[in-house]
Parts: sequence; structure tokens; C-alpha cells
Amino acid sequence: MATAGSQGAPRQARALALARHPKLWLFPSILCGLVAVVLSLLYMGGIINPTGNLHRLPIALVNADQGPPPPGRTVNLGTELTRAVVASTPDDTVNWRQTDAAGVGDLLASGKVYGALLVPQDFTATVTKLATGGATERPTLTVLTNPGLGSLGSSMAAQIAQNAAHQASVTAGRQLLAAVPASGARGPDTGATARLLLADPIAVATKVGHPIGSHSGLGLSAFYYTLLAVLTGFIGGNIIHNGVDGALGYSDSEIGPWHTRRPTVPIDRTQTLLLKMVMTAGIMLLTTSLVLLCTVGILGMDAPHQAMLWLFAYCASLAVGLGVQAINAAFGGIGQLVSMFVFIALALPSSGATVPLQAVPDFYRFLGVFEPMRQLSDGIRAIIFFDARGDAGLARGWTMIAVGAVLAVAFGFAMTRYYDRKGLHRWTPQPSD
Repeated sequence: MATAGSQGAPRQARALALARHPKLWLFPSILCGLVAVVLSLLYMGGIINPTGNLHRLPIALVNADQGPPPPGRTVNLGTELTRAVVASTPDDTVNWRQTDAAGVGDLLASGKVYGALLVPQDFTATVTKLATGGATERPTLTVLTNPGLGSLGSSMAAQIAQNAAHQASVTAGRQLLAAVPASGARGPDTGATARLLLADPIAVATKVGHPIGSHSGLGLSAFYYTLLAVLTGFIGGNIIHNGVDGALGYSDSEIGPWHTRRPTVPIDRTQTLLLKMVMTAGIMLLTTSLVLLCTVGILGMDAPHQAMLWLFAYCASLAVGLGVQAINAAFGGIGQLVSMFVFIALALPSSGATVPLQAVPDFYRFLGVFEPMRQLSDGIRAIIFFDARGDAGLARGWTMIAVGAVLAVAFGFAMTRYYDRKGLHRWTPQPSD
């Protein structure tokens, strides 16, 4: 005979028995598989072949040669060399920005170019002396790097400039060697040492064009600070979303073995979203301050404009947090997955912070036009490395933060008001005891 306790106790389901039901596996398997495929293609597709995807990487080209044209030529050797460099590089791989000695400093300081190739003032004179036996040292072309744009992009630009200089040296060497016998010159230039110099007459020196601090992660600190701003907004927004729903009785709260369900507070979707957005604005003040304290105060990250950095990072985190709240309000339980793709999965490979956008496939360059991490990364990089210049990406960053925040608020409240007018309440309010 059953006892009173056993009569009221529901029969417990067994895990292995439930696992035999195919329908239980179907939805999570499909969703997890799709996430794995999409993330793999997105992340690896953006970095797998940067050289093969190179498209108009901006590099400055400076011809400072002031020497007169050699006999029989209409332009000096510096002009010939720069023309040869541009002609030998396909237009769709490198965007050579020809400027003067003053202009190259501005391009580097504003983050407009990843590097530069400089032809010295005495280039024609030195090459001429080398060919006629009047010099035994090679003229030197200078390659300038811009580590503030990231170590990979800067090194790619340096390698391209070095290769271009080497090709120009080989071409010039063939011309000089062919001209030496006809000149009738005697002396050192006819010896083995001179012919070696003439075979490769141009030296290349690499220098830092726009220095950055030693506590800058080789130019990657701006990217990681951007990532912190985005993650605090994304994760913080989801924590606030779940916390508010639990406190208002619209979702269960579980911590370890403890499970609670609070009485439901009667509140419509619009007011719930407003509460979450207000809390997001307040809590982002705390998280932004803590990020700055940890990275700059404790770890010593180079940050010359700390007040500007704090303000920009706060607005960036707030815009992301508001976007998370709007997406969660519109899509419900799947909203966290949607916001993960919007702010993380699609944003990281299109940020241009680790791999230049000029070295990723066209799809990622298209995403970089509007994906938030690219805009935020440019702004933070401008603050940390380029003296908070607006033309280094800061002005665009502020603009896109404003646009993103307005779109998030407009989209979120448009959806919640629509749901409320349709009577699509989240839960039937239950009176508290």
C-alpha cells in the first residue's frame, strides 16, 4: 500500500531515458553546429591569408632628392626610383601616397599610413659618385614604420617597402654596371669591390616613424582596450538583463543548488527596457572606471589622454550595452546569441585592429563600415597613439557611437511599444503573498 508521501510525489524522469528522444537533441544540435561553422568561417576567414587578400595598403612614398638630372636624363634618379616603385607594385595591393618630408610626418602621426619609404636629398649625387668612382658607400633609402597601427600592419608595410627598395636597387645596379665600361673610368670602380657595390647600389635602413611607448603591447594595447570596452558593455548588458528579469519575477534565479522565483512585478515591456537601460548607464560608469584603474593605474599602460580615454570608453560601453538591451527586448531568449554575433563574432574579424582591413577579404571590409568594434578601435587608437586627433579616427568614432546609441534606443523602444500595444505580455502577473 502506498504511503501518503509517495502518493503526492511526481514520478522522477531519468536522464538516459530522455536522451533517447531524438527531438530533444534536434534544436540544440542544429543551433550549436551552425554557431561552430559560422564562427570558424568568420574568425579564420579573416586572418588566414593577409598577403593574398592585400588591397591598397596605404604606404607613404617620399622623394626628397634635390640633385639635378644626370646627363642625358630629364629627371633625377630619385624621381626615376619612385616612379619605378609605383609602377612595379600592382594598384590593387598598395596605395602609395606620394608626399614630401613634412607631409609624411603628418600621415604617420594621424595613422593614415602603415609605413613610409624615403629617398634622401643626395640620392642622385651619391649614385653618380658611386658610378664614377667618387664614392665607396651606397646611398641609403629609409623605411619608416608606424607601430601604433599594430605590429602586423606595420611589419607588412615595412616588408613591402623593403622589397620595393631592393627591386629598385637591383634595377639601378644593372644600369650602372652596363654604363661603367662605356664611361672609361679607372680606379676603384673597376675593381671587384666597386662592382659589388654597383650590383646592389642602394642600402635600406628601417626606423620607427611614429614612436609609441614601451607599455603599449607593441601597438596592440588599443585593440585590447577596445575589446575590454566592448566586452564590459556586452557582458554587463546581459548580466543586467538577466538580473532584472530575475528580480522582477520573470525568470528563475539559480546559484548552485539554490533556486528561487520571486513574485512577478506587474510591469510592461517598455518600462522594463527603460529600467534596464538606466541601470546600464549607471553600471557602465563603474566598469569603465575599473578598467582604466586596472590597465593604467595598476599595469601601467601608456595612456597620455586618460580623461578622454575614460569618456570615450564609457560612451562606447554604454552604446554596446544599450544595443544588447534593445536586441534582448526584441528577440527574447535568443537575443543574447544575436547580440553576440552583432558585437563580437562579426565585429572582431572586421575591426582592422590586429589584421589591417586592407589585408582581409572584401566581406570583412564591408562589415568594417558599420560594425562597432572597427569604429571604437579607431577612436581608442587615436587617443592612445595619435594624440587624440580627430582625423586619426576619433571623430568617426564619436559619430558612430552617437549613431549606434540612437539606433539602439529607437529600435528597442519601437519593438517593446509594439509588443505592448499588441498585448504580448511577457508573463501573467501573479499577486505576491
